[in-house]
Amino acid sequence: MRSVLAVGALAGSVEAGCAGTLAAHRAAGDSVTLLVLAGDGGEDAARALDCLLVHGGSAPGAIGTDPVTIAAIENVLTGVEADVIYAPAPDDALPDLRATAAATLSAARHGCRVLHYAGASTLRFEPSVFVDVTAYLELKLSLAEGAEEREIAAASARHLGARARVRYAEAFAPTRFVWDLTKET
Repeated sequence: MRSVLAVGALAGSVEAGCAGTLAAHRAAGDSVTLLVLAGDGGEDAARALDCLLVHGGSAPGAIGTDPVTIAAIENVLTGVEADVIYAPAPDDALPDLRATAAATLSAARHGCRVLHYAGASTLRFEPSVFVDVTAYLELKLSLAEGAEEREIAAASARHLGARARVRYAEAFAPTRFVWDLTKET
């Protein structure tokens, strides 16, 4: 069993970037924690994904790479003993998402599996890890806020699935990915 931490700047960013993968983790028996650094929200996603929700306490537009933000992420990371960490892509147009990516990397400096997910404002993203989310696509789409967002999420999952040679997929760009075959089942 793995412990997974998915970090997002705001409610909705984790859901858009990796909700299908988080559902797959839960189905595999992994524990999942959502950390939303700024603002409120995420309760519906946490309930739907059957995972723990933690709020970081920052204000939207005020997420930084300062020691306080890094410590907040690190406290959750060590508290849940996360061995898989998902964070926004570092090359993003929005300052909060860039800062979340950088602060998460600092907090996860000892982590062996750190993967980035793309968002709507990601500028450049070159994934090399894909997760088949075919069985979890409906759940992911149910977490989208509107019809247009659902259509975009479905089209993205279909496109990434074609790249991965499965029906629907989510994609990740790893900063670090150590696969310990002695512990996998």
